[in-house]
Amino acid sequence: MTALVSIDALALAPVLAPAAGAATTLVADVAVPRLRAAAHLAVGVVALLVGIAFTLPGALGSPSAPVRTLCRPAPDGACFYEAGPLASALQLGALASALVVLLLVWPRRRDEEPGGLQGGPAVVVALALSATAGAAAVAAAHDLGSWLVALELATLPAIALVALRGTTAAGAGALSLLTTSLVSFAMVVLGGALWLVATGQAVFSRGAVDGALRAPDTRAVLVLGVLLLVGGLGFKLSLVPFHAWTPQTYAGGSEPVAAFLAATSKIAALAALVVVLRPLADASAPVLVAIGVLAAVTMTVGNVLALVQDDPVRLLAWSTVAQAGWVVLPLAALVTDGLAASGGYLLAYAIATLVAFSVVTVVGAPPAGRSLAAYRGLLRRSPLLGAALALALLSLAGLPPGVVGLVAKVLALRPVVSEGLWALALVAVANAVIGIAVYLRWFALLLQDPGPDAPPLRRPAPGPAAALALTAAALVLTSLAPQLLLGLLD
Repeated sequence: MTALVSIDALALAPVLAPAAGAATTLVADVAVPRLRAAAHLAVGVVALLVGIAFTLPGALGSPSAPVRTLCRPAPDGACFYEAGPLASALQLGALASALVVLLLVWPRRRDEEPGGLQGGPAVVVALALSATAGAAAVAAAHDLGSWLVALELATLPAIALVALRGTTAAGAGALSLLTTSLVSFAMVVLGGALWLVATGQAVFSRGAVDGALRAPDTRAVLVLGVLLLVGGLGFKLSLVPFHAWTPQTYAGGSEPVAAFLAATSKIAALAALVVVLRPLADASAPVLVAIGVLAAVTMTVGNVLALVQDDPVRLLAWSTVAQAGWVVLPLAALVTDGLAASGGYLLAYAIATLVAFSVVTVVGAPPAGRSLAAYRGLLRRSPLLGAALALALLSLAGLPPGVVGLVAKVLALRPVVSEGLWALALVAVANAVIGIAVYLRWFALLLQDPGPDAPPLRRPAPGPAAALALTAAALVLTSLAPQLLLGLLD
């Protein structure tokens, strides 16, 4: 306890653990320059496991009793850090996906750069942990200043991770993401300023919103501010027309970094959006038609362009765009159930996408692994790899036995239908059919005869093999019992 706010270090552990891990790896690298890469990666894994453990009380707790800290004394008593079941589940998803990424970059040999990234293992681990700490912080930040800092902390290290591949394509991808991030930051800062003007408070609270909505002048300013915030976060979520960086950056970076952008970074972006929209849920605010339009256009553009991709990483990049439309679809209704449905859909998507990226990492680097032809007959050449990828693709398509993907789509549609947004629901259903074609195109290759010219499959390194085993087990478990994942958000 300080004179200004109370501080509970255990409540902050999901943020402090990865941040402490990042600092530890950098200090260890200075103190022992020749320390093995495995030691730095082990520090990162332990830090993330500690953070995961401390998200469980909030994820399994009651919405009426969230984890709170950084609270001002009475009579005000406002808390700047608050993590209920949804925020804690998103923190859990960010930490777990970052753990998978660290396993994917685990080098095969002692003298090998982790994940093919330059700069040394300490830099790679520190950047990944720093971005993950930002993702965990933004999910629970309730004041504007902390929210902005955490949002950029979740973004800027990811740009460096893309650039560390050291190729021309990686440099172009990193530059594209940096440019996008600058524009995004300008929009969210302007939106935050308008929020402050409209509500008179630098916090995301229901009371401040209700007061601003009662007066016509402040109501218009607040709605404009929210639109700018949604647009700024749309860059980070890869919503159309803010998506142009996505395929270039994914293809330029390494497969593990693309997995980090597709999972951890997307969880951070949605967590930030939930913080903004939660005070508006079930209030007398107008339905943000812009979110519905973004969702419809995003899923359509993403699916259509994914249909013509031959590079699996670019296909997964456009899949990310299409799935981002599904993620924000329930938010068009601006109801509390829509927030939970959006979070549940993103977590289901993240698990399936991490499985797909794990298989792509194991199959091999370009040119062998960067063509769909490399996956022809994978079920026959390697039944375990083929089965894992097949289940991931079916989950993304929303087809059995990938039941978690199907249930997530139904839950995403439910708030839209309940609010009578039938045009948006019809667009979503049409895109569900197009999405099936996207993923079945890749799935069909897995069933074909590999032929005598099929490239050989290398034995996976222990790290990627462990990442694939963990993500595949999570996907199988959540497909058998979707309530284990989606029930966290009720």
